[in-house]
Amino acid sequence: MELLRLTDVSVGYEGKPVASHLSLTLSQGDYLCIVGENGAGKSTLMKTLLGLRTPLSGTIAFSDAIAHNEIGYLPQQTQVQRDFPATVWEVVLSGCLNRSGLRPFYSKAQKQAALQWLERLDIAHLKNRSYRALSGGQQQRVLLARALCATKKLLVLDEPVAGLDPIVTADLYALIQRINREEGATIIMVSHDIAAALQYATHILQVGGSDSFFGTVEEYRQSELGRLFLGKAGEGHA
Repeated sequence: MELLRLTDVSVGYEGKPVASHLSLTLSQGDYLCIVGENGAGKSTLMKTLLGLRTPLSGTIAFSDAIAHNEIGYLPQQTQVQRDFPATVWEVVLSGCLNRSGLRPFYSKAQKQAALQWLERLDIAHLKNRSYRALSGGQQQRVLLARALCATKKLLVLDEPVAGLDPIVTADLYALIQRINREEGATIIMVSHDIAAALQYATHILQVGGSDSFFGTVEEYRQSELGRLFLGKAGEGHA
């Protein structure tokens, strides 16, 4: 089932494009990694997909199966956000806010769902801990649980492993892959880690100026743009 279609989309600031002529189609269960050099427009595209920016041109169409409040988002964290004074439980449960409507309190079903994600992501024992007292890897699991409370249909992840050590990074990648495969969640991830993108993703979108590529991982490996980018990145550092 098709969930998202971009047709000749350009994104940028103040009328100036940073990435142009982007077209793609994503179906349920796809795992898309967005790659490109620094300043290529990856985060700008992410914000545009989330409705935080308006595309300069082209169209972005979500399926009727995805409501505006059914996108789970895991952003890059600032230092201020890492020091957020709340418990793990409060952070995770806040993922339900978009679907709470005008209700002033969380429902029993929402609390049960939050607890289930805490358990499935192996952080239930941290429920009453202060979020800012956690390690970077634990915080990312908490934010992933929060995103899953919003929805498990479509998860948008902006460099979720940035700043994490290799072991924690591998664990988080494996967790995201499991959610993709077992839950059928569609993943859109911005990443500088081209090796991981090739290992875990089903599709690659490379952005940058007027040059772009969208296709399967194997198609990307065989493309001229992909071979050039992989050569620069050494298939390990983008």
